[in-house]
Amino acid sequence: MNDNSLPAGFDPLTLEKPNLALGFVALSDCAPLIVAQEKGIFGKYGLDVTLSKETSWANVRDKVAVGILDAAQMLATMPLASTLGLGPIEKPMITALSLDLNGNAITVSEALYQRLLEADRDAMKRSPVTATALKKLVDADKQAGRKPLTFAVVFPTSTHTYELRYWMASAGIDPDRDIKLVVVPPPQMVDALRSGQIDGCCVGEPWNQLAVREGLGRVLITKYELWNNSPEKVLGVSEEWALQHPNTHQALLMALMEAAKWVDLPENRMEVVDMIARPRYVNAPVDVVRMSMLGTFQYARTEFSRSLSDFNVFHRYAANFPWRSHAVWFLTQMIRWGQVDTAIDIRATAERVYRSDLYRQAAKALGMEAPASDYKTEGTHAANWRAGGIELGADRFFDGGRFDPDDPITYLTAFDVVDRAALSPELAAANPVHTPASTTAAG
Repeated sequence: MNDNSLPAGFDPLTLEKPNLALGFVALSDCAPLIVAQEKGIFGKYGLDVTLSKETSWANVRDKVAVGILDAAQMLATMPLASTLGLGPIEKPMITALSLDLNGNAITVSEALYQRLLEADRDAMKRSPVTATALKKLVDADKQAGRKPLTFAVVFPTSTHTYELRYWMASAGIDPDRDIKLVVVPPPQMVDALRSGQIDGCCVGEPWNQLAVREGLGRVLITKYELWNNSPEKVLGVSEEWALQHPNTHQALLMALMEAAKWVDLPENRMEVVDMIARPRYVNAPVDVVRMSMLGTFQYARTEFSRSLSDFNVFHRYAANFPWRSHAVWFLTQMIRWGQVDTAIDIRATAERVYRSDLYRQAAKALGMEAPASDYKTEGTHAANWRAGGIELGADRFFDGGRFDPDDPITYLTAFDVVDRAALSPELAAANPVHTPASTTAAG
């Protein structure tokens, strides 16, 4: 890095714990952690970091929960799910830093793709591709007595899970009854497609592109097309750890914010590709990792690459800011699909877990701008826009939906496919419409 200066007032001697173990999973969006290590940014902030490559998201969750890992790259949903006890371990966790936006895709096997063409060729030609053809195929298979198609996600409460469910449900598919959903760790997705264990998946890069390059699958729709510039990974720590190590946490946030900014510069992307493709990190062919990271993407092996400059966003559009409105949306999906069966206070949960206050503290020390609001509407901007002088990206949902974080219950009740049992009167009572306009960015 060219700038070795430290923020005014920062003193490495105040770090409560300079030696840290950080977890990551072999995906392209681990890039900020890898760059912070390889370019000496962690060291600049007085941190001696050991990076631990984990085989699954369950490993990441459990190791952070019990203290084997100090912090980790996490799914944006994971600190929320852990805090709510959605899984074997209930451990309050927080995030004060989003690591990236976008980055996933829904890919189907070549065999399923051909069946989808037969079911509705016109629907498959539309862009972005909806689940209309899949709905027709699911109905035909059910009538013929065939077993349900199997789709894989990377974790039961992952961003991928809610993206796949949202996409399917928009066409009238009930993913809990019409489809078999299984969990497969990201690096194993391609082998699962190859062996025929799954018919499709929602996973991050570079695994969609590897499946395409090997002729095993075709991408139907990317995360960016599903919901423009939606959050993907975060830095997660336990709430207890953050309270015990406030100075170390701030140093870690600043190091990763600096690394994410460096990763997002176009002139640095090829160097990033070379770093993360190495066996000790993502362990994938450089030409495959390069596709999405350099803003190109192949939906099928037989077609030319398409330009998708915002497929991976690491710093632009306030990408590192932990929007509490994003947390609210994820919580609505947990409720929608019956994973949360108690009358939680959605806003209070979002504010406990998504710590925008800690982000602003780090951003101020670095001289970086931060959004003035913690909340913003989604689905109302088809192009880049500005809020408080900060450029934000488009935020459309592929189905034209609009999300108001001030009224999550009305949002939930509008869906045709939803676990109605989860929408109790107690839930509505715990989440009245929030009215103060000053807390929500303009939509």
